[in-house]
Amino acid sequence: MSQENNSDVFDISTFCKSNKISRALFYQLQKAGNGPRIMKVGRRTLITPEAAAEWRKKMEQQSSPVAA
Repeated sequence: MSQENNSDVFDISTFCKSNKISRALFYQLQKAGNGPRIMKVGRRTLITPEAAAEWRKKMEQQSSPVAA
């Protein structure tokens, strides 16, 4: 499944690999309210490419120094 296609979704493992974070960090971010938006489909937790992109942008903005 190509993650470049907007109709595809990430499972947690694929999302973590794609974003170079551990599963433990993923769950820490989710618990703190800083993880990506997720959707539940049956017992699976999925992340859309749009949610992943929004999460990366949010994390990037939080990491950027504030201009004075």
